[in-house]
Amino acid sequence: MIKHSSSSNEWALIIGGSSGLGLATAKKLAGEGFNIIIVHRDKKSDLQSIESDFKEITLIGVAFQSYNMDALHPEKRTRLIQQIKGVLGPVGKVKVLVHSIAKGNLKPMRSATDRVLGNADFHLTLDAMAINLYDWAQLLIREDLFASDARIVAFTSEGSVRAWPNYGAVSAAKAALEAIIRNMALEFAPLGIRANGIQAGITETKSFKQIPGHEALRKHALERNPHGRLTRPEDVANAAYLLCTEEAQWITGTIITVDGGESLQ
Repeated sequence: MIKHSSSSNEWALIIGGSSGLGLATAKKLAGEGFNIIIVHRDKKSDLQSIESDFKEITLIGVAFQSYNMDALHPEKRTRLIQQIKGVLGPVGKVKVLVHSIAKGNLKPMRSATDRVLGNADFHLTLDAMAINLYDWAQLLIREDLFASDARIVAFTSEGSVRAWPNYGAVSAAKAALEAIIRNMALEFAPLGIRANGIQAGITETKSFKQIPGHEALRKHALERNPHGRLTRPEDVANAAYLLCTEEAQWITGTIITVDGGESLQ
């Protein structure tokens, strides 16, 4: 495939791009010539390693900007979009919006010793991992920042349809995310926007390792996967890029499984 020009006015905006699937996708899209904007929320103690990853992107030769800000806060989000407009300039457009926020409560629904999921836990998780995608998309539409053939990509998991212990709030958020993607694909189609989700297989990211019992999930995934390995962030990033190509412009409203066959059995 022909790469995008590094002097292109097309940008990829990655919400949650400092690690895991978001970072891998940022690197892949940068390698294909997209200019990159990453919004992330990280502690100062983690910034040194994060900046090292960001430097890799700048060395590719594309334009790059990052913001360590809360992408969930409505007022900060509104201010941030104005800063992004300044980075894009008078002709720059967002060709790709990638949503990769992993912020949710991993409490059990029933426990004799630990706190259980409450109403507020569901609200926080749904807002961060599902509704926030819609909020960002609407902001970009309102400010006329999407390119004429824009792509929206968000990451879901098999937990949207399967029950895992301690995953109830995230499972609900993933199911809601998939519903939002389908409806955005339908209602944003007249604007030239395609929206799709990627259901990644078990991937050893920082957020995955926070799931209670993740070792058992990892072992089970390896047993199920016919290729005998886990999904890698790069596998998912490759699929995200494919959804951004001209050849994929007729794919929208779908949830594409990228797991090497893990979910087949």
